[in-house]
Amino acid sequence: MEVGGERFPKQRQVLVLFLLVGVALAGWESRRYSVMEETEGGSFVANVAKDLGLGAGELAARGARVVTEDKEPRLQLDLQTGHLILNEKLDREEMCGSTDPCVMHFQVLLKKPLGVFRAELLVRDINDHSPEFSEREMTLRIPETSPPGTVFPLKKAQDLDVGNNNIQNYSISLSSHFHVSTRDLGDGRKYPELVLDKELDREEQAQLRLTLTALDGGSPPLSGTAQVHILVLDANDNAPEFAQRLYHVQVPENSPVGSLVVKVSARDLDTGTNGEISYALSYSSQEISKTFEVNSLSGEVRLIKKLDFETISSYELDIDASDGGGLSGKCSVSIEVVDVNDNSPELTVSSLTSPIPENSPETEVALFQIRDRDSGDNGRMTCSIQDDLPFLLKPTEENFYTLVTNGALDRESRAEYNITITVTDLGTPRLGTQHNITLLVSDVNDNAPAFTQTAYTLFLRENNSPALHIGSVSATDRDAGANAQLTYSLLPPHDPRLPLASLVSINADNGHLFALRALDFEALQAFEFRVGATDRGSPALSSQALVRVQVLDANDNAPFVLYPLQNGSAPCTELVPRAAEPGYLVSKVVAVDADSGQNAWLSFQLLKATEPGLFGVWAHNGEVRTARLLSERDAAKHRLLVLVKDNGEPALSASVTLHVLLVDGFSQPYLPLPEVAADQAQADPLTVYLVIALASVSSLFLFSVLAFIAVRLCRRSRAAWVGGCSVPEGPFPGHLVDVTGTGTLSQSYQYEVCLTGDSGSNEFKFLKPVFPNILGQDIGRKAEGNPTFHDSLGI
Repeated sequence: MEVGGERFPKQRQVLVLFLLVGVALAGWESRRYSVMEETEGGSFVANVAKDLGLGAGELAARGARVVTEDKEPRLQLDLQTGHLILNEKLDREEMCGSTDPCVMHFQVLLKKPLGVFRAELLVRDINDHSPEFSEREMTLRIPETSPPGTVFPLKKAQDLDVGNNNIQNYSISLSSHFHVSTRDLGDGRKYPELVLDKELDREEQAQLRLTLTALDGGSPPLSGTAQVHILVLDANDNAPEFAQRLYHVQVPENSPVGSLVVKVSARDLDTGTNGEISYALSYSSQEISKTFEVNSLSGEVRLIKKLDFETISSYELDIDASDGGGLSGKCSVSIEVVDVNDNSPELTVSSLTSPIPENSPETEVALFQIRDRDSGDNGRMTCSIQDDLPFLLKPTEENFYTLVTNGALDRESRAEYNITITVTDLGTPRLGTQHNITLLVSDVNDNAPAFTQTAYTLFLRENNSPALHIGSVSATDRDAGANAQLTYSLLPPHDPRLPLASLVSINADNGHLFALRALDFEALQAFEFRVGATDRGSPALSSQALVRVQVLDANDNAPFVLYPLQNGSAPCTELVPRAAEPGYLVSKVVAVDADSGQNAWLSFQLLKATEPGLFGVWAHNGEVRTARLLSERDAAKHRLLVLVKDNGEPALSASVTLHVLLVDGFSQPYLPLPEVAADQAQADPLTVYLVIALASVSSLFLFSVLAFIAVRLCRRSRAAWVGGCSVPEGPFPGHLVDVTGTGTLSQSYQYEVCLTGDSGSNEFKFLKPVFPNILGQDIGRKAEGNPTFHDSLGI
């Protein structure tokens, strides 16, 4: 077994544990158990569960652990039975050296809640070491003149055991001249002394050989022997004597190698070689021999190795002074090592929880222990962290601290903390230790998605292709991971009649919006809906935004001529008196365009005329007027082709044909019509005009009634028809009546032809407006129509 500094116990220990600090168990007194050294590993020591008042199953549930101060796994706790078991054989001499009693401190640590059960294990010594002499043979030079009763100190034996198992007495082999006595110094150490019983006679016996036996008090006792070689000398009757029997010295542990520890001094009254004194260590362990040396001539004791208070705090030296005649004296030197602040504090993290969820106040982050191997103020410590962090240090017990959050954390403000724990002792100079902890904050779904805009306006030109990407909405979430993964959706519209699902769709992953079918500006000019963004947290959070889709007009409707009617019946003939002045209003072409904006700006142009230069068309209002005075040479019948064109891109157009008949006067009894010239001899002109007038009025009335019925039906079936309705084709199609004043006809005109017959002549009352406001109202472009439409017709 190794005999040296490895036998001395460490004086500071580091505990490593992980505990979530709760309500610590109270009322546990420190317990002491005992075990014999060299007991086999696996042997039972104690029932800890019973001493704690806990069931065996509770130890496992609370994560019980055994922690020893020197971090050696000498003990093991069976969590199922609660038995404390030896993990290995214990060697008391290796653990404690000469210290008696040999006590091993340990703790049983529990969590949920925190509990620390302190206990001690007394390792009892067994007699497993025999006494040993450092030298197998000792030589004594004894003058023959030595009187009986003279005492000669002998070198003592060393026994690693303690107490009764240590050396109790010495004996010597049978001799008529000597016996041995055991001297007790009072500190537990026993020295053998050889006592002269009978005077020696060198001439009779010049030397003697005796066997010195050291016997311990074990059961059974063990012993060790050494040979004593006695040389009988002549006349040296004075032994060296020390000035002090015991020297007390204090040495700072940071003393450099070679420093003088103490100087011992002895004197001898003899002269010559009998008075020459030499000094030597009487007995020394390996540790003492490696640490100190004695100058044989001067008696100076010096350091040959650095001292360490934390390893060995004191030394006991025995120094012999021998003269040339073989006499010797003995003294003891007690060396106390003085502690200096040469050890920085130590910090051991037992547990660390990272990451921790945000919004969790008073959460345990770390559990750690601090210690300083120094003593006194050098071993007292303070512990702190930075002031600008939302954390607190809470001391618990046995130099344990817990690091807890001081309020709720916000990951969106700060997702990582670098915490520096500073431990400083109170020695001079002060020494400190820093330990850095990186703490991550995990995300909690505490932020709802936020759209980049509260309202979006998207523009879409009509007649778009289906599945066309019309725009995107975007939202962000300050959370992370699944809490920040967003899903977009369409929310039910406020207006249940709006078939949103058939108009647009949204990509749930990226918020892209698509038009599902082609839109018609004339049917639906704009619509609104809401979109939602929902994260994937638990519980899920969401927000919404408003989206307005504005349908842009395209020039997809050609102008439609309201007057003259182009219904395939007999054309309407305009009568113009030959006496008409230049600029005379012959007729007015009335047209509308279902588009809007510049696509509905109409212009009129005379494309073809029977006699160019006789008539002209005003480009902006469609009025056909005479360009010059009429003459007798001008033909009676004229055919005018008028082009109506919008301002779109590309431009769309329509044409209309006007028949103009030049007459000498409206009082003529006979006005021939071009279409009835073949029947002029058989038909009465007044009858023809009357038939034409009645047919026109009847047609207008019929189409007005049909338009009114269509509008009413359209209102009832709006769920199937969004934005408008279709009207049977006729002189006044319903989808062309809904204008906003962008056509050339701001007021609707209805004309009647009045024929008044007297006995001598007939008169033709020309172009009298009857309903000036039929088409002048702004009915609007909404699909449901305007209820004022049929009212303006006077029905």
